[in-house]
Amino acid sequence: MADLTTRLGTLTLPNPVMTASGCAANGRELHRFFDVSELGAFVTKTVMADPRSGRPTPRMAETPSGMLNSIGLQGPGIGAFLDKDLTWLKSVGARVLVSIAGNTAVEFAQVARDLVAHPAFDAVVGVEVNISCPNVANRGLVFACDPMSSAKVVSLVREELPRDFPMFAKLTPDVTDIVAIADAAVRAGAGGLTMINTLLGIAIDTDRMRPQLAAVTGGLSGPAVRPVAVRAIWQCTAAMRENRIDAVPIIGVGGVRSGLDALELLAAGASAVQVGTATFNDPSAPRRVLTELESALDERGFASLTDVVGLAHDRKVTL
Repeated sequence: MADLTTRLGTLTLPNPVMTASGCAANGRELHRFFDVSELGAFVTKTVMADPRSGRPTPRMAETPSGMLNSIGLQGPGIGAFLDKDLTWLKSVGARVLVSIAGNTAVEFAQVARDLVAHPAFDAVVGVEVNISCPNVANRGLVFACDPMSSAKVVSLVREELPRDFPMFAKLTPDVTDIVAIADAAVRAGAGGLTMINTLLGIAIDTDRMRPQLAAVTGGLSGPAVRPVAVRAIWQCTAAMRENRIDAVPIIGVGGVRSGLDALELLAAGASAVQVGTATFNDPSAPRRVLTELESALDERGFASLTDVVGLAHDRKVTL
C-alpha cells in the first residue's frame, strides 16, 4: 500500500484528495454519502464578507464533456459561514481549506481577519485565495488576470494570517502567461498555488437563438478542461525547475473524474488534487478517486505519493 501522505509547504495531509470549491457546498450534503474527514481536506465554497444572492437563473448549462456555471459566488457571508458551516465542519473532524474572495483587495483581507478571529479557526488547515473566479458580474474582479492586482490581494491576506500559515492563490487559465501571475502571487506571500479555475465560456441555445445562461458568460469545468489544467501545472513546475528555486506546492484541479486523472495532474507537478464537477453526477467521486489513486500507485509499484509528483518532467524515467 503506497503512502498517500502529501506535503504542501508547511501543511502535511494524510492524502492528496480534496473537494473543489463551489462543487460540494460546505460539506453537509456530501457527508451523507461519505465521511468528509476521510479526505485530505475539504475545500469550502468561496465565502465573501457579505451575503450574496448570486446571478440570475438559468445558471448552469451542460456542454460536451463539461458544464458552464454562472452562480456568481452566492453565499451567506463570512459571519454566517463561520458560525454555521465552519463550526459544523470542525464538529465532524474535517480538515478545512477555506476559499475566500472579495470585491476589493481590502475586502479579501477583512474576510481573512474574521476567519482567524473565530473559535473554529483551529479546524482550518489553510486558506485558498480565490483571485480568479471568472463568473462574477464585473469582469474587473478577476484579480488574477494582472500580476500587480494578484500580488496586492495576496500580500494583504498574508498580513492577516498567522506566520507561515498555508495560503494558496487560485489562478485562472484565462491569461497569456500564467507563470508570470504565479510568480507574482508567490513573491507576494502565497505559500502555494491552486490551478486552475474554470475557463470563461458561452453556450447558445440554437432554438431560442439566445445565450443559455442568463448572465451570458459562465465558467467551463469538467473533463474538457483537464488538459488545460495539466498544461498550467506543467508550465509552472517547469519554470520553477528551470530557475532552480524551491518548489512551490501546487494543488491541481480541473476535470478530475478518476484516480488516473488525478495521477496525471500529480505527474505534471501537483502535490494534491481537487475533485469538483464530477460530484454533480457522483457525490461519492472524491472518495472514489482517492481509492482509485491508491490502486493506481500500487499497480505501478510506487511506495509513496511523493514519488510521482512532477515525475513526468524526468525524461530518464521508464516504468
